[in-house]
Amino acid sequence: MGIDTHALNFITYAARKRALGRVATIGRQGLLVPRLTAQFGHHCEDFLTKCLGAVIVDSYDYSGYEGATHVVDLNKTLQPEKRYDTIIDCGCTEHIYNAPQALKNISLLCDDGGQIVHVLPANNFCGHGFWQFSPELFFSLYSAANGYRDTEIFMADLRNHRIWYEVKQPIEGERAEVTSKYPLYVMCRTVKSPHFSHENVQQSDYIFTWTSSNPDEGSASVGVEPLKQMVKRHYRFYGLALSLRNRIREYARKTQNPTSLSNRNRHLKARNLAELLGSQ
Repeated sequence: MGIDTHALNFITYAARKRALGRVATIGRQGLLVPRLTAQFGHHCEDFLTKCLGAVIVDSYDYSGYEGATHVVDLNKTLQPEKRYDTIIDCGCTEHIYNAPQALKNISLLCDDGGQIVHVLPANNFCGHGFWQFSPELFFSLYSAANGYRDTEIFMADLRNHRIWYEVKQPIEGERAEVTSKYPLYVMCRTVKSPHFSHENVQQSDYIFTWTSSNPDEGSASVGVEPLKQMVKRHYRFYGLALSLRNRIREYARKTQNPTSLSNRNRHLKARNLAELLGSQ
C-alpha cells in the first residue's frame, strides 16, 4: 500500500499526539500522494523528516530491491539492534504470512513509551495480501493487560477523505462489527509500555462468555427449559432448532445494532477529519 491520503493524515494525527522522533517503517513506504511525490520523491523519508519532524527514518523489509535500510524476514523473531520512537506500518503486515510474529517484531522495534501506527486493509481487500484485519484484533492485542495504553482505532472508507469512524471498544460480550460495500482501512495507534506481552490474546466477547457466571442467565423463561430438554432428546430436531435460534438472535442483533459504516452503528462515531486534526 504505502502512504496514501488516509495514511498521510493518520501519521499526521499520530505526530500531533507525540513527536515522531526516530522512525522505523515496516516495508520501505512509498509516498502515494502525487503533490508530495513531486516534491519529496517516491519514498517517505524526506517528507517525514522535513514536514512531520522525524529525526531519522529507517525501513525494514524482506528484500533490498527498494533500498530498505534493514533487510530482514519479519516472519521470524527479530533481534533488533536499536529501537525507535515511532513504528509506521502502512500496508505491510498483510503481506507477511506469520502476522502474529510480525506484530510482535513491531513491538520489539518500538522503544518503551513509543507509539505504533498501523494503516491496514480491513473490508473488501480480498486478494490484496494474505490478511485483512479487524478492530477486534487491535483492541485485544493492544490492551492494558498486555502492556499498551492509549489505543485508539478508526475505520476509513477509501472513497471519503473527510470522515473517519472512531471505533468504540466492545464491552459486555458485544462485537464491534463493521460491514461495507467498499474497501475500508483499519487505522490503529497505540503506545507501548516497558513490559508487554503477546502471550494471551483472546477475543473479547468470548472472554465475557467464559468469565460470566451464567452466560444464559435471563434468557430462559418459565417453560423454556423443559422445552429445550425435549428438543435435545429428539436429536434429529436439535440441529434445526439450534440453527433457527441462532438465526433469530442474529436477526435481532442486527436489527438493534446495524453493522454498516455509519453513525447508525452504535460501535462507531463519525469524526470530521478537519476537526480531528485541528483539535490536536
